[in-house]
Amino acid sequence: MKKKRWIVPLGLILLLAVAFGVYVSRYYRADETALAALASDETVQVSRQDYGWFFDGPSADTALIFYPGAKVEETAYAPFLHALAAEGMDVMLVKMPFRLAVFGVDRADAILAACDYEHWYLGGHSLGGAMAADYAAKHGGALTGLVLCAAYPTAPLDDALVEIQLYGSEDGVLNFQRLEQGRQYAPPTAFEIVLAGGNHAQFGSYGVQRGDGEAAISAREQQAQAVEAILQIVEDVAA
Repeated sequence: MKKKRWIVPLGLILLLAVAFGVYVSRYYRADETALAALASDETVQVSRQDYGWFFDGPSADTALIFYPGAKVEETAYAPFLHALAAEGMDVMLVKMPFRLAVFGVDRADAILAACDYEHWYLGGHSLGGAMAADYAAKHGGALTGLVLCAAYPTAPLDDALVEIQLYGSEDGVLNFQRLEQGRQYAPPTAFEIVLAGGNHAQFGSYGVQRGDGEAAISAREQQAQAVEAILQIVEDVAA
């Protein structure tokens, strides 16, 4: 009888483990454009780190820790983040367990402790952005601001934080009802940028995402608009 009591739970655990393994093994992979952006150039030095990837540009005082979207290969964000670093904001791209930021919400801790920047921003795309917002809600004093790409906060943010929220006008994945609800948690200094013609997936370079709207601009253009908006706000806030 005792043996039967253990067989059912063990079988259920094994079934759940297999199902989870299948779920996380199917993810969006970085395309060739993304892989090319992992190469260093005259402006940005790209290097592998324990936490993921470091895009070291000309900035000496401002950096962004970036959490990737759910089930997206982290290197898919290389073109966007390489461009951001080249224009004046160093970036630490975090590799998440199982490619799900929900399992690595606190990975910013080690980066904040190991690196010395005057202004720290934390951000991410989609689920990565939501988890970055969750971290910021609990550790606002360690950060200057939050960069949310097709994401929103679900808890009150520190009044001293700067929130930069960006999403594409053609986004078919973002939950706009929850986006609206998230506005109540924004700090006094908050910016909402709608990228005309952009969609959900084009913050990264991993192809078409299921359920997304069709973009009216290229991924390169969407990312360039996002970079320009982020850096302009960062500059204005610092002035």
